[in-house]
Amino acid sequence: MGSIKRRHGVPQKLISCHTAIVDGYVIEGHVPADLIDRLLAERPRVAGLAVPGMPSGSPGMEAPGQPAQRYEILTFDAKGETRVFAVR
Repeated sequence: MGSIKRRHGVPQKLISCHTAIVDGYVIEGHVPADLIDRLLAERPRVAGLAVPGMPSGSPGMEAPGQPAQRYEILTFDAKGETRVFAVR
């Protein structure tokens, strides 16, 4: 997976467990589907979206009795610069 992440420019600080390419954008980690839809509708000039780590409460990381963590969904560009796209 490391070579795929490097090939698609995922910054080291954003690496998570999953990587997908969706209509030319890189999706790294547990990014909510509605935010992928928003990304595709808005088409910002970024390389992709990322949720670093595996925050509790993010898609696929829900656990009964576990409170959801507040986490940021970040955009990143080819230079590795990030911005907050959403907070959950």
